[in-house]
Amino acid sequence: MTVTIGVHHSNPSLYYLSRLDYAAEELSAVGETVAFHAYTNGVRTGALLTEGVIDFGGTGSTPPVTAQAAGHDIVYTAVSAPRPDHGALLVTEDSPARTVADLKGGTVHLAIGSWQTHLVAKALDDAGLSYATDITPERSGEHSEKLLRAGEIAAWVAQGPQLAAARRAGGVRVLVATGEVITDRSVFFTRRELAQHRPEVVDALTRALRRADAWAAAHPREAARIAADEQGGTADDWETALRQLPWHIEDVSDAFLAEQQEAADIFARIGFIERPVTVADAVAARTA
Repeated sequence: MTVTIGVHHSNPSLYYLSRLDYAAEELSAVGETVAFHAYTNGVRTGALLTEGVIDFGGTGSTPPVTAQAAGHDIVYTAVSAPRPDHGALLVTEDSPARTVADLKGGTVHLAIGSWQTHLVAKALDDAGLSYATDITPERSGEHSEKLLRAGEIAAWVAQGPQLAAARRAGGVRVLVATGEVITDRSVFFTRRELAQHRPEVVDALTRALRRADAWAAAHPREAARIAADEQGGTADDWETALRQLPWHIEDVSDAFLAEQQEAADIFARIGFIERPVTVADAVAARTA
């Protein structure tokens, strides 16, 4: 069979894997070939797996929870180490907001449905507030930083090179650092059928991811130039962002599942997902 790996710009491990030969090499060893399917929105990963468009994908912490809630039978395969400096909730330097509770009644720009929803929802929940009723969450875009600096929104979640560029330009302040609230891991998952009946394929993909991460860690400037040429921004800002990532793939642990369950419970409570989910259901027992 040909194993199709989903790739989008928000998952750096898969982004660089698609530009290297490691997946082909590792899958060849188990008798398979590889193809890559590019798409723009990681939130669709669960649906693409169910539809058979892709066989393997990766996102931040939120999409697999929303995928489970939507009825997609996914299975976690691996996670990255925590990414405490991957992003941050920013306000202007002169903003009156000193804690997340001060955002009550304000508008926050973020990538809705991504790990950023997990960050903002949990930060508010920790402060006794609700993502659903105490702020107005709006989808971020290319003008979010400008709107923040103009005082038209209360806060903005920035990540990667956008965060590096905003901090370099000055005039902004970190209100909530990601690592203070969530671990913000990259999360990799597949369909249950593949996880249970072809564990050697999943193992090969995990080995390939580890090799791709090792390459990115060893070649940050080259990785930065690739991303800047294709996605925009400067190579310097990309390099700053990439050097802050852990570039380390870990097994799915009980601690990770507990983090995901906490997120799922918050999402259910605020109505971000339509029904509660049991995150541990997304772990497969391997069979021959």
